[in-house]
Amino acid sequence: MALLRRLSVVMVASCLLLSGCAEYRDGDSMARDIAAAEAERLVDDLGHRNRVRDAEYIAATGIPKAAQGGSSPVRIEALAWSGRTAPDEQAIIDVRIAVTVTEDYGSSFGDRGHSAGQATRCYRYRLALHRATSRQEIDCPAVATPPVPTAVPIPALPDDARDRLTGALRTATPDTLAGAVRAAFPEKHVTVDTVTHEGALVAAVGVPAELDCLLLVRTPAGAIESPGYDPNWLEPGETGCRTGLYVSPPR
Repeated sequence: MALLRRLSVVMVASCLLLSGCAEYRDGDSMARDIAAAEAERLVDDLGHRNRVRDAEYIAATGIPKAAQGGSSPVRIEALAWSGRTAPDEQAIIDVRIAVTVTEDYGSSFGDRGHSAGQATRCYRYRLALHRATSRQEIDCPAVATPPVPTAVPIPALPDDARDRLTGALRTATPDTLAGAVRAAFPEKHVTVDTVTHEGALVAAVGVPAELDCLLLVRTPAGAIESPGYDPNWLEPGETGCRTGLYVSPPR
């Protein structure tokens, strides 16, 4: 260790003589800059929110555990979370970013070396529906081991939704259509809309909050068809996942 310290002094002295103090950077300052850059990159990663999500889900799925600031390891931890991205609401997530910089004397003459260093910085991110994510630096709390966020599964149509709906349409009559489709989709988060239109049986099943929709039609000849529609019609305030996508499509 004594020999390493003497070598370090020699290298620093050489830097001072040959290239000046400005060429040998302070490691703590570098670590702080790396943490700030990672915090800004996280703003972009969290991005523009267009779905209702609670803060814990976003923390579990959108906050990476680590990154690489050049040759310096970066540890990222979600510290706390609250709220959700819903109309007139915000999701708030506090994040701690810790960076360790290893001493580097430069691989060749003229390379900019730096001392060893470390930094820990904390930030508060605010996420709102259809708005840009913002951040502000906060004091880091004295939390050695923060809780681990958990991502609750997002409601969605079942993987076999098309098979279920096809089966219901094949056996249904105009009188039994609504009951048959609902029986095929007992999940409370799934909406069902059915109608008989010009001899065709029409059914739309979906998860409106996720803009998830399956529309199928049994023609008078008995064929099962999947009519196309503009996905924008599923947005809030539009037609939504309803049989109107087929019966009276928006213009």
